[in-house]
Amino acid sequence: MKIRLVIVCTLTSVAMCLSTGCAVSRDQETVGAYIDDSVITTSVKSRLFDDKTVDSSAISVETLNGTVMLSGFVKNVTQKNLAETISLKVKGVKSVKNEISVK
Repeated sequence: MKIRLVIVCTLTSVAMCLSTGCAVSRDQETVGAYIDDSVITTSVKSRLFDDKTVDSSAISVETLNGTVMLSGFVKNVTQKNLAETISLKVKGVKSVKNEISVK
């Protein structure tokens, strides 16, 4: 019984150690890049929320290797362009793909 418990614990530990490398996803090279992208996404969302001229609740933000993709809906082209401008000002953003649609 004790041997079975030791084997199960060992296998579980090995599986957990190997699975932590799976935190990097979507073709990101390192865990650091994944964290950087998360920080960028949060910063962009925060700045969009702070700007009351843009309806941030209707805009989705995703980041991959420093490239921000905006999607969703806004009321006019001015809001679409403003969302892109705000995103470009965030530290770490390399480029912005603006896929926001105007209603």
